[in-house]
Parts: sequence; structure tokens; C-alpha cells
Amino acid sequence: MTATAAAQGLLRCEECGLLSKGDERVMHPACSRCGANLHARKPGGITLSWAFLVAAAILYIPANLLPVLETGSLFESKSDTILSGVVHLWHTGSWLLAVVVFVASIVIPAAKLCSLSFLLFSAQRRSTWRPEQRAKLYRATHYIGRWSMVDIYVGATLVALVQLKAFASIVPGPGAVYFAAVVILTMFASQSFDPRLTWDPLDQRHE
Repeated sequence: MTATAAAQGLLRCEECGLLSKGDERVMHPACSRCGANLHARKPGGITLSWAFLVAAAILYIPANLLPVLETGSLFESKSDTILSGVVHLWHTGSWLLAVVVFVASIVIPAAKLCSLSFLLFSAQRRSTWRPEQRAKLYRATHYIGRWSMVDIYVGATLVALVQLKAFASIVPGPGAVYFAAVVILTMFASQSFDPRLTWDPLDQRHE
């Protein structure tokens, strides 16, 4: 039998990180430090992660189709989606900024949706295929998720700069709201997923 924390009856508090010894006689064990409920695995983690992930995938469509920035001046008004903004930045010579926005706003959210879907599907099927690589994939997905907000930061900076100029205005479009929702939902999906589920089938196979 593999000597895992779960096999030894040890429970880690999700709130403060304290490792506690479980008691089978106690129906709802609590952390001795902060009083939070203790669970061997996050309760309903897969279901909750799927719910956040599906919602993010649905919102990813309007986030890319609707304008994220609406600019106006005395002579013209213009609306830009994420992709059209990338093209505009590229054509005006801001190649580095175009690449940063493209990777952070299109590539990373799509990659995170795909990787989380794969991790959830594998855990749900209790797959024993390459757990080390899947664990690394989860850590990478969890880490890079924060960089998806770069596009929102760039947009906020543009708003502040343009508002300083006379007779010009720039406001966030509806796509920015959807995009921010996608980033937040994927972060929730990543937080809800319990990476220990990756190893459970291997531990039980050796019992």
C-alpha cells in the first residue's frame, strides 16, 4: 500500500494549510487552528470546475467578437475587438505590444480552457496516463492564468492616456466585460480543481 497522506488519515486544511489527523468517529472534522471543515479532497471539485469552465468557454465567444475598446474624436469613432486591436497595433509598428496582447488575450485563455478540460476529463475518467506531466500542466495552467489580464491592463492604460488629450475619448466596450469574466471564471475553475485527483487512481491501484 502506498504511504499517502489520505491513506494515513491525514487531512490538509484548505484555509490555513495545517495538516491534521482525521478521526473516523467524527462525521464533520474541523481544523484545530482555524475551525474550517476538513475534507480528504475538495468536495464537488470536479463538478464545480466544469461549471466554471463551461461558463468561461461560452463567454469566450462574445469576448472575442464584441469590441473591447470604443474610441472617439471630433473626426471619427472606432470600435476594436481584441483581434482587430492586435492587427492595428501590428500595422502601426507596435509589434511587441501586438504580440503581448495576442498571446495574453487569445492564446493563454484558449490554452487554459483546453488544458483544464483535459485535466478534468482525465480526473473524471480516473486516468493513470502520465500523472507527472499532468501535474506539471496543472501548475503551469494555474500560474499563467494571471497573465490573461494583461489586455485589460493595457486597455485601462490607454483609457487613462487618451482621456488626457482634448477632444478624444476612449471607453471599454462590452467585450472587455466578457473577457474579464472569462479570466475570472477560469481562475475559479483552476482553484476548484483538486490536483490530488491526478494521483488517486495510481495510489488505489497499488493498494
